[in-house]
Amino acid sequence: MTDEPRIPANDVGKPLVPSKLAGRPDKALFHLGQVVATPGVLRVLEEIGVAPLSLIFRHQCGDWGDLEDQDRWTNNSALINSGRLLSAYDLTRQDASGPHMQRIYVITESDRSSTCVLLASEY
Repeated sequence: MTDEPRIPANDVGKPLVPSKLAGRPDKALFHLGQVVATPGVLRVLEEIGVAPLSLIFRHQCGDWGDLEDQDRWTNNSALINSGRLLSAYDLTRQDASGPHMQRIYVITESDRSSTCVLLASEY
């Protein structure tokens, strides 16, 4: 048996964020703590032309990016139960050999002491 929460069948697709915040993409849902980013992700984001703060803000407002439903549900539950929060954003980087997908993670620790932005390959 696993300790990972499962989505109850009748809750699939339902938000767990407080109703007064639902539909407010400009409203911060939690504290970020100290924000850090790896040199690798900063280099890739600069190449792509995406500001790191834009991904951090999306994460803080509950836009979990390119996650599966189970992971979205886990994040929504973590907002209520003080769990770790993970967002993933799939961005396309173009170089001489063509387009390459880059997955960027934004992770806030369960105690809300820190948030880290990093490449999936650095996780």
